Amino acid sequence: MSALPYIGLAVLALAAIGFAAWPLLRGKQGKAKWLLMGAVALFVLGVGGGTYLVLGRPYLAQRAAIGLKTDEVNGLVPFLIERVRKYPNDARAWRYLGQLYSAARDPGDAAKAYARAIAITGKGDPVLDAAFGEALVMQNGGNVPDQAVAAFEAAVAAQPSNVPARFYLGLAKAQRNDRTGAIQAWQALLADVPNDAPLHQLLVDRIAMLTATAGGPGGAPDPRAMVAMLAARLKADPNDAPGWIRLVRAYHVLGEDDKARSALAEARKAFAGNKDALTAFDTAEKDLK
Repeated sequence: MSALPYIGLAVLALAAIGFAAWPLLRGKQGKAKWLLMGAVALFVLGVGGGTYLVLGRPYLAQRAAIGLKTDEVNGLVPFLIERVRKYPNDARAWRYLGQLYSAARDPGDAAKAYARAIAITGKGDPVLDAAFGEALVMQNGGNVPDQAVAAFEAAVAAQPSNVPARFYLGLAKAQRNDRTGAIQAWQALLADVPNDAPLHQLLVDRIAMLTATAGGPGGAPDPRAMVAMLAARLKADPNDAPGWIRLVRAYHVLGEDDKARSALAEARKAFAGNKDALTAFDTAEKDLK
């Protein structure tokens, strides 16, 4: 995720949902539908709601290149700048410079450095192509431009298993309203990502959100589908106390308190012996009364 404040991410999430649902909300019952959808979205998406709709996962590809510590960046950048001035055709120096700029969250200069490295060596290095594409995505505020798509396609052509490139190609489809294509791309990627990898949960959440938004009229999110997706995720991986609380509150908003209590029972079973979690569940239960 980017470093945007969590509150800002939640606002963006709700704004995007409202925009998708606007064709449905212009009627007399529009206000009520919006309130329901917004309330459910708040509980289902939770504090981390921006992960569903803020597009891009910064520096996913850069992490696959080399490991860099923040305190190393300031010392290495001047050295590499001097290096490429003396040896402008040193592709490795340009590549490392791009990685340093990425580590410093400077995607514009990173993209220029990667582009220079590719111009020298040509396409066909999947890590370099993916890193270049990612820098372009970050430079464009999370949007995947056509030039980035071409870079990711080159990366996949050279290495079909390239995870960052496959992720961003799915993202490009989602941004171009090809929800089915995005879901298929991310489901295929999900099968190749370890269950304990951070990217695994990101993919599960993205797929769930796209599935929910694909089903409603006009592409509007179906609140019950969103809740069902959250419930399914918790059934597969119950070790998420905040997720259980979101599920309980979402059921309550939908007027399904029986399901909320059942969810609390499952949550307590999953967190038996965890006093903090059990206290939080007790607090959530009070809202049902």
